Amino acid sequence: MSELTKKVSVRAIKEAFHLKQVCGDDSSLDRWTIAPDINRPGLELSGYRIAAELKRIVIIGKKEYRYIGSLDYDTQKDRFGFLTDSYTPCIIITSANPAPQALLYVAREKNFPVFEFDGETYQLTSDLTVYLTNHLAPSDYVHGGLMNIYGVGVAIMGDSGIGKSELELDLIKRGHIFVADDIINVRKINNDLIGEAPDNLKKMLEVRGVGVIDVNVMFGGHCYLQKCPINFVIKLINFSEYTQANPNRLDPLENHIEILGVKKRILEIPITEGKSMSTIVETAVTKYIMSRQGIDTNEAFKQRIFDEIANKE
Repeated sequence: MSELTKKVSVRAIKEAFHLKQVCGDDSSLDRWTIAPDINRPGLELSGYRIAAELKRIVIIGKKEYRYIGSLDYDTQKDRFGFLTDSYTPCIIITSANPAPQALLYVAREKNFPVFEFDGETYQLTSDLTVYLTNHLAPSDYVHGGLMNIYGVGVAIMGDSGIGKSELELDLIKRGHIFVADDIINVRKINNDLIGEAPDNLKKMLEVRGVGVIDVNVMFGGHCYLQKCPINFVIKLINFSEYTQANPNRLDPLENHIEILGVKKRILEIPITEGKSMSTIVETAVTKYIMSRQGIDTNEAFKQRIFDEIANKE
């Protein structure tokens, strides 16, 4: 689903923030917003009309409320008539202030939703912006599992039946944290990728030959995380495919995957019988952490060989 088609209803916002509705019937709650931020309408209240601003939720805090009080009733009706445009989702009055009578008069005429909020403006502004950002973020899904290993969000990909779920199970038993199996729902927030399981698959891990297990029940709540960033991607491939694609043992087989416009490294790891894949994955993640600290052991080893050759000449 693209960013432009995602929306959040006024009904959902009312329920999430326990807002007191003082105007508008139940049908008025079917309005929605597609904007991930809010509007503090200082300019509009002064008479400066900006049509583009009317798609955001309007919050009237203490400063706006005091300014409204300085206007006569007819002027208030005019300004609120503009603010309650058909594209404006709703108006919220904060700081336990009652909705101005001029606003209620205009809103009743239009069946426009108006709410009162007892908390402070900064509190609602901050929480509502985070809420809208999360719910309106561009999203997609990828096939694979997601684990938190040493604090790194690791997506584990590969063909069906190659052993992703079995690897995830072993990693859980080694103390790492499970997020998702089979399908990862991904949201892009501030250019970061956040992954979690679909609602009907949360906490569930399918192991071939055993069936579906509830990770939270079987291993405890400390082994499950609802969501985490996707920092690093590992792809499991069969050994013959790996050797054909990468005959050089000293250079890991790395590619990139693009998810929602964000590129992530993919480290391809060959699957062979007898190998402890969980140990290899732990080592790969440790090496990834070291690379973020500027340590590249592959290059250091190559340089050591080159220096030894040069010293013998």
